[in-house]
Amino acid sequence: MEIDAEKVNPYGDDRHKGEQVREMFDNIAPAYDFMNRAMTMGIDKLWRRKAVGMIRRRLRSIPSPQILDVATGTGDLAILLARKVQGARVTGIDLSEGMVEIGRGKVAKAALADRVSLNIADCLSLPFPDNAFDCITVAYGVRNFERLLDGYREMARVAKPGGMLCVIELSTPASAAVKPLYNLYTRHIIPMVGRMASHDTRAYSYLPESIAAVPQGAAMCSLIEQAGFADPHWMPLTFGACTIYTATKP
Repeated sequence: MEIDAEKVNPYGDDRHKGEQVREMFDNIAPAYDFMNRAMTMGIDKLWRRKAVGMIRRRLRSIPSPQILDVATGTGDLAILLARKVQGARVTGIDLSEGMVEIGRGKVAKAALADRVSLNIADCLSLPFPDNAFDCITVAYGVRNFERLLDGYREMARVAKPGGMLCVIELSTPASAAVKPLYNLYTRHIIPMVGRMASHDTRAYSYLPESIAAVPQGAAMCSLIEQAGFADPHWMPLTFGACTIYTATKP
């Protein structure tokens, strides 16, 4: 089954989506954190905190929870999880060496190198045994997966029975009042600022295209369930500009 988001590629050439995504994030890595804050006006921090609060409540009875952060980028979610979830050990993986290198610097600066490890790996072939993690997280990354269902299946494989899945993803507001402003902002203002900040002419045009194409709401929950998770739920935030998805491995 091919999903619309899998057809949307950063550069539109003949290479696999994973290769193009890796190149794009290597290109924009130096500007990535700045652009995240700028294009969400800092609200992305609140979305992460909301998700981490949900995870903390779920894992509070586990003494030293093992967490895998897929598509960890520059490590913002991994670092926040280590700070807020008691005793957590966080492993982050990402395709982009440029992003991971910046993330490792942030981990060292936060003095969390003993609890946070960031590594290069592919979400479609996770280098971990079955049933290894109490929680799997993905922040703003699933729309970049080359094969989304396969990515979720890999996450289900490495999650422990009873383990939690928590996905934070950008989404399209449904409100007729909000949607025109959202489209103006994401399709015109963000690409213009992104080109100036990152010098990558496609990366921030790809962003709204990939958001529009990725499954959302009930469709995303159905995909998560197909992958082997149970009891999926979604929670829209900020007029639907972001959605948190949660589920459990049976």
